[in-house]
Amino acid sequence: MKKVSVVILNWNGRDLLRKYLPSVCRYSITEDSDVYVADNGSDDDSLDILETEFPQVRIIRLKENYGFAEGYNRAIRKITSPYVVLLNSDVEVTDGWLDPLIEFADENPDVAAIQPKILSLRDKEKFEHAGAAGGFIDKNGFPYCRGRIFSTLETDSGQYDSIIEIFWASGAAFFTRTDDYVAAGGLDPHFFAHMEEIDLCWRYLLMGKSIYCVPQSVVYHLGGATLDSDSPRKVYLNFRNNILMLYKNLPREKRGKIIFRRKILDGIAAINFFLTGKARNVMSIIDAHRDAAKMIDKYYKHSVDKSEKRDILSERGHDRKSILTDYYIKGKKHFSGLGHAGEDER
Repeated sequence: MKKVSVVILNWNGRDLLRKYLPSVCRYSITEDSDVYVADNGSDDDSLDILETEFPQVRIIRLKENYGFAEGYNRAIRKITSPYVVLLNSDVEVTDGWLDPLIEFADENPDVAAIQPKILSLRDKEKFEHAGAAGGFIDKNGFPYCRGRIFSTLETDSGQYDSIIEIFWASGAAFFTRTDDYVAAGGLDPHFFAHMEEIDLCWRYLLMGKSIYCVPQSVVYHLGGATLDSDSPRKVYLNFRNNILMLYKNLPREKRGKIIFRRKILDGIAAINFFLTGKARNVMSIIDAHRDAAKMIDKYYKHSVDKSEKRDILSERGHDRKSILTDYYIKGKKHFSGLGHAGEDER
């Protein structure tokens, strides 16, 4: 049995497979690791391409498109290696990228998930939006990254090359212990896509595990290959899933206050979309809050309300930080200017 399984979820991604799978195979099929493609019920010729052009790749066939979350859950049930990497189909990896991740995981059994440094394929000197050099969250549930705050992407000059404990690891290149993934329940299938890795990492933290970025491992992510940043569908999923994540993971005494505050802030975001001519995104936010309320009643209310949750935001000092205030009012556009706790090198 190999130590690591790199799993790429594919749905009608023939072009992405042809473009990015060669680097993944070249640098990820080793004595310690294998590459799998889990096909999410594609109806293009992805499977034919895999069989003829990439015979070295193992294929997991799923009957339909289960979305990012459930697609990975079903694929990982078939994985027996102690470590698994959830890798987006639009990621280019580098020589030896798995070695620092494996070494760190072997030496730190309390660590459930690790991400590499994620740079942009469009501009390889800049960090990529989805993860950069490690993810964090503020008191209102807004995610941001070491190297990326909202739409501001920093140039990588080695300023974030320290190994650091983070709040969440990017789903673009998500290295995790298979046993921890299963114990936490995997990605939440009700999310379908977006925010699901942050929700999983929050559950890891509630289990007493930790999450790190090991930037000695480097990958390049295209980003936006499925939905671009202005897509109303992406806006809907991000806003809806953020509310679901807060409801699931906040302690009961804080949940109502923070979600109420988010409704106000999301309303301001909707007004901004309206003023900038993006009316469809306004409806996406309205639909997101409506559907989040329905999903809470249907899927989460009973199980979440009967459980006690630790206040992870307070424990980590995130309850004192508003990334909106720092970014838009104080003008702090770079992570290094936030005075962030936890910049200790391990």
